[in-house]
Amino acid sequence: MGSSKFSPHLIHLLVPAFLLLHVLWISPGYASVEDKHAKDFYIIYLGDQLGNGDEAIKTHVNLLSSLDISLEEAQERMVYSYTKVFNAFAAKLSPHEAKKMRAMVEVLGVFKNRYRQLHTTKSWDFVGLPLTAKRHLKAERDVIIGVLDTGITPDSESFQDHGLGPPPAKWKGSCGPFKNFTGCNNKIIGAKFFKADGVLPSGEDRSPLDIDGHGTHTSSTAAGVLVANASLYGLASGTARGAVPSARVAMYKVCWAKSGCADMDILAGFEAAIHDGVDIISISIGGPIVDYSSDSISVGSFHAARKGILTVASAGNDGPSPGSVTNHEPWILTVAASGIDRTFKSQVDLGNGKSFSGMGISMFKAKSYPLVSGVDAAKTKDDKPLARYCLSDYLDRKKVKGNMMVCKMGGAAVESTIKKYGGAGAILVSDQYLDNAQIYMSPTTSVNSSIGDAIYRYVNSSRSPSAVIQKTREVTIPAPFVASFSSRGPNPGSIRLLKPDIAAPGIDILAAFTLKRSLTGLDGDTQFSKFTILSGTSMSCPHAAGVAAYVKSFHPDWSPAAIKSAIITSAKPISRRVNKEAEFAYGGGQVNPRRAASPGLVYDMEDISYVQFLCAEGYNATTLAPLVGSRSINCSSIVPGIGHDSINYPTIQLTLRTAKASTMAVFRRRVTNVGPPASVYNATVRAPKGVEITVEPMSLSFTKASQKRSFKVVVKAKQMSPGKIVSGLLVWKSQRHSVRSPIVIYSPSD
Repeated sequence: MGSSKFSPHLIHLLVPAFLLLHVLWISPGYASVEDKHAKDFYIIYLGDQLGNGDEAIKTHVNLLSSLDISLEEAQERMVYSYTKVFNAFAAKLSPHEAKKMRAMVEVLGVFKNRYRQLHTTKSWDFVGLPLTAKRHLKAERDVIIGVLDTGITPDSESFQDHGLGPPPAKWKGSCGPFKNFTGCNNKIIGAKFFKADGVLPSGEDRSPLDIDGHGTHTSSTAAGVLVANASLYGLASGTARGAVPSARVAMYKVCWAKSGCADMDILAGFEAAIHDGVDIISISIGGPIVDYSSDSISVGSFHAARKGILTVASAGNDGPSPGSVTNHEPWILTVAASGIDRTFKSQVDLGNGKSFSGMGISMFKAKSYPLVSGVDAAKTKDDKPLARYCLSDYLDRKKVKGNMMVCKMGGAAVESTIKKYGGAGAILVSDQYLDNAQIYMSPTTSVNSSIGDAIYRYVNSSRSPSAVIQKTREVTIPAPFVASFSSRGPNPGSIRLLKPDIAAPGIDILAAFTLKRSLTGLDGDTQFSKFTILSGTSMSCPHAAGVAAYVKSFHPDWSPAAIKSAIITSAKPISRRVNKEAEFAYGGGQVNPRRAASPGLVYDMEDISYVQFLCAEGYNATTLAPLVGSRSINCSSIVPGIGHDSINYPTIQLTLRTAKASTMAVFRRRVTNVGPPASVYNATVRAPKGVEITVEPMSLSFTKASQKRSFKVVVKAKQMSPGKIVSGLLVWKSQRHSVRSPIVIYSPSD
């Protein structure tokens, strides 16, 4: 891959194509449903990879021209050719043409391109990775984290390269030059961008520069160097750093501030990262997964695993809805978001002397303003139902000007509207549980509905209601806990696989940001900072990626499955009392970096293990082909996976066949000794009420390193009410190590 987003061989093909492209994601209806000739972007997967890039591109163009179009038009329609890791291409096709393409013998799969959305001074100390933690600095300097995101800010202090030597010899990546991008160094050793549809959002350049801030934040969370006295206007002050400050970062810009993240760009980013030689991939992007063989992140991460690269991905921000977890492939480390022991509160003082606590970050001078509800600021009587949300089209500017508004949360960019109309600020009333602090562009805070009701009563009963929102302060709270927004299991992709895998800090995380965007990104916001506080599984993902890189620095030869197992089985338990969804919320528990570097035993796997799992899930040669790159793998001809779930996973999930009958299942597992050569591990089992769990044998003896031992777990569960989750546990204990494997028993709601 050259410094451009496209293969050098394709530049001449893409100039005319650029003129033909439309902003598909912004206006999904631009192509009429009735128009069978309307064209969209598709990704076409072919057979085994061709050896020569030029030959592959020629084959792709010729195949496209077989749709009764000229070679010239085929060149214009093809926007990307994948030749380094995959054998595939992206092109504009009509639905009819896509159907014809699927019927071709050379084609393994044709899938419509989708556009996806993006889903720290204290957090590393909180999870037990202080500055004094043991490190293998020489090996850490050789670890490369590839980040697929919105780009990076090369001028950020978090990416200075003082004391770092040249990139590792294995590195094959590149970095520009790009417009308005100051370049890479020995910290950011690679940067590329991908925009196959050719449509640049306003304000963006054809470069890996981050104008959104998301990619800068995630990259610095994983591997930022030490930056003293980092803060957001004095909040969360301390030394900002990543898990592996000496590791290298490679940025693959596949997301754009106003147009999301296209499948064809994500796949190109994976291909480049794999080819360039990264060790860990961090991707805080997600969306619904139809199946594991057609999803761009599934395909990209599977090929990464084949090359020894672990992909760490966010679980999604659609919690607490059950079954909302995404990026749930067995070869991905799926990360939920947890809270650390601090939050940010603003006190609201009402004119009647009562005070309440609000959530959010507001660093403006405290001043009293008249208090007006959105309903009372409506343009007309008919506008009142929507004016309560302070939506711009339903408010009377004159009634907003100079006042502090009380608004029901639900509208977008409310503070921007109020500021535009001359309002002083807002108190936002939320029906949702508030556990993360949003940054506000004016004196604003969020309160729960019970506090909101008290404020509404005050407004409606006082002749001249008023309020003051005090400057935000840092507050200590109990932790860890799983964020309300963090997506939950059960895994919609498989009833036999527990997801998410792990939880990591994802609430109110301070990390590097860009000065190209205001803190809120809203019109009228004049707040800018080199560091900011963000929340989301987008923030938890780079924490786990950093932990994976930390483990990799101690064990450079470990497989992705071994690293993943070490992280899951060493996790710190999270209380079920405050997380009713239990393991469906937090997987193995909270990341525990130093223990992950010395787990004692690992549940290791080879590539074929994942294929065996998918065969047991009902995949066949045809449906597997786009994922594995060949139709040659036939489920009937390979040795089937053993046990109920056909996979050597570090966790166990039993989904009851019916809520009205008992269920029994046998799980087969194999562990590898990565601790002291001579070790004995004894099993400790905890079974919940109504469940019987037996392990055979109950003791595992090892005489040398890398020795393997097998065992079986039999789970018998009585009938349970629909929707119920109960938690069991298997722990293998030696004198030095404790290897935890959660066992989840679930009765489906359906």
